Amino acid sequence: MGNEPLNWGLLSTARINRAVIPPLRASKRNQLLAVASRSQELAKTYAKEWKISRAHGSYEDLLADPEIDVIYNPLPNHLHAEWTIKAVEAGKHVLCEKPIALSVEEVDAIAGVAKSHGRVVAEAFMYRHHPQTLKVKELVQNGSIGTLKLLRGSFSFVLDREGDIRLDPAMGGGSIWDVGCYPISFMRSVVGAEPVEVFGWQVTGPTGIDDTFIGQLHFSNDVYGQFDSSFVIPFHAYMEFVGSEATLIVPTPFKPGVNEKIFLVRDGKTETIKVKGQELYLGEVEDMADAILLGKAPRVTLEDSRANVATIRALLESAHTNKPIKIR
Repeated sequence: MGNEPLNWGLLSTARINRAVIPPLRASKRNQLLAVASRSQELAKTYAKEWKISRAHGSYEDLLADPEIDVIYNPLPNHLHAEWTIKAVEAGKHVLCEKPIALSVEEVDAIAGVAKSHGRVVAEAFMYRHHPQTLKVKELVQNGSIGTLKLLRGSFSFVLDREGDIRLDPAMGGGSIWDVGCYPISFMRSVVGAEPVEVFGWQVTGPTGIDDTFIGQLHFSNDVYGQFDSSFVIPFHAYMEFVGSEATLIVPTPFKPGVNEKIFLVRDGKTETIKVKGQELYLGEVEDMADAILLGKAPRVTLEDSRANVATIRALLESAHTNKPIKIR
């Protein structure tokens, strides 16, 4: 490919696109070339608004465009696996919004096709690439809080838009899939291992999805995690890592900014640690370029994504059966 930047295509005009467009434009190794919608008219209007040079009137047309190297897939949850697989079969690399799939079987299907076609597929957990997240992992794993004992996380906001797809059970709706996946992912990443057993409770809303989810994760070595996610609780997001000697508090864990502060509390004294960050979505875009152009493993591997989906499925099973679920 030489020094040519990677050409990206947006698979739909989803609102999350506006977070990914600026870093694609800021990156020297990536450029936004095309957008697809379900009609040519919609695609052209969107392309004009966002100054994108190509507009495709169907998703299939975008996948057939020979000059597109990478597809960004922000479709509704239940379409993530299907269209990621179609994109890979068309020879494209894919950055897919979280959750990458709604079952372990779907993740396995994605991994199989990515391997057979030699393409990079990564789940777009943007916070995982941010310097704050890397600093938190480093502090916990180097013993700054002593032995890790307990992890707590929360991510909620009020979702009151009538007919929002995240309220539709047929489309992979629910707070755990939309925002609960973040504290689960953060805990697993910091522990560096998978939970062996989980227990979950949910409060279901009018459409049958979990309006609120409360979960517990049991890791080996007596490490425990607790989290909550909700569409009916006002905005609330934090992570806390409790060790035998100190507690690390992360007030802005999932959407950190350019200048963040995290707090290490030991013996009643609070140490403020400043973290120089970067534009939030730039990391996932550059990580794709590293994986495609340099052959590096993506920071969020498909094995990692599979384990996150397996944990969420087990938590949902626990909430439905009211029993703890062992993760195989």
